[in-house]
Amino acid sequence: MIALLQRVTHAEVHVDDKRVAEIQQGLLVLLGVEKDDQPHDADTLLNKLLNYRVFADDADKMNLSLHDIHGGLLLVPQFTLPADTRKGSRPSFTPAAPPQQANDLFEYMVKQAKLSHPNTAAGHFGADMQVSLTNDGPVTFWLQTNKNRS
Repeated sequence: MIALLQRVTHAEVHVDDKRVAEIQQGLLVLLGVEKDDQPHDADTLLNKLLNYRVFADDADKMNLSLHDIHGGLLLVPQFTLPADTRKGSRPSFTPAAPPQQANDLFEYMVKQAKLSHPNTAAGHFGADMQVSLTNDGPVTFWLQTNKNRS
């Protein structure tokens, strides 16, 4: 699984001109599911997201996690993240999981996140979403559960 996380002061998702998810300070996470991903990949990634130290402490060092600040977590499915962009001028989506598998793993991760971190919101899988955010820093990181897969 791939996560592009952004530290935000505010983020929201709209579908059909209706706000479906919103957080204040926390992490906006775009999630991509790859073909070989399994629930344990979602568990590993979620644990890292909740404990990744990207928020400033009193000394202004990135030393606090989402759990530490009780911030919001906004999970947004992002089909294009697993794209192979190494050749040509058009991305290949061959590495991406098929829609049903990707949806199942995304929904699994949202469910697990809400159990571990009640301040969790999510976009809608397969929807045409408009995502708005105020990136704090900016601070953006790419996390991947297994970089050795092809």
